[in-house]
Amino acid sequence: MPKLGMEPIRRTALVEATIAELASKGSLDVTVGQIAKRAGMSSALAHHYFGGKDQIFLAAMRQILRDFGIEVRRGLRTARTPQARAVAVIEASFSPNCFSPETVSAWMTLYAQAQTNGEMLRLLRLYQRRLASNLRHALRPLTPEAEDCAETLAALIDGLYLRAALSRSHSPDAARRTALQTLETLLEVRP
Repeated sequence: MPKLGMEPIRRTALVEATIAELASKGSLDVTVGQIAKRAGMSSALAHHYFGGKDQIFLAAMRQILRDFGIEVRRGLRTARTPQARAVAVIEASFSPNCFSPETVSAWMTLYAQAQTNGEMLRLLRLYQRRLASNLRHALRPLTPEAEDCAETLAALIDGLYLRAALSRSHSPDAARRTALQTLETLLEVRP
């Protein structure tokens, strides 16, 4: 007889195990069996809840994106000006949580898998649209070129994140400072 209320607990355990397994392997070159073992359950149960490795990984990335969204909303709650809203989005993008080894591995895997997997590409595009939308909303009262500025900042954030995540010489703090300086420059150049 199944234990009532165990499904959410097991799903969470599988998501966390997926993120940890990705970090230890550095890619999606893991099996459902390895993920399930790390979560303390059988691979049959993991398949039952998610269907396969890609679905477990998508659930893990959705959790990472939810956590990122919480970080963004936390910053936006205290932002009192449009520029402070843009700063909050940038700060969230370079928060320490974004640079944990597990999160970095998951993001790198998403970028790589999005080239060949339509669901992963859809999830990546969803993140990119939300990032640009948050920036556009913040910048609209500050410049008539909010759309262009938001796209520039969103692309810069992604590039700086990748550089900081993959390099020992580019720190998350330096990436954050560069993004904030670029925001200042864009607002100075575009009245």
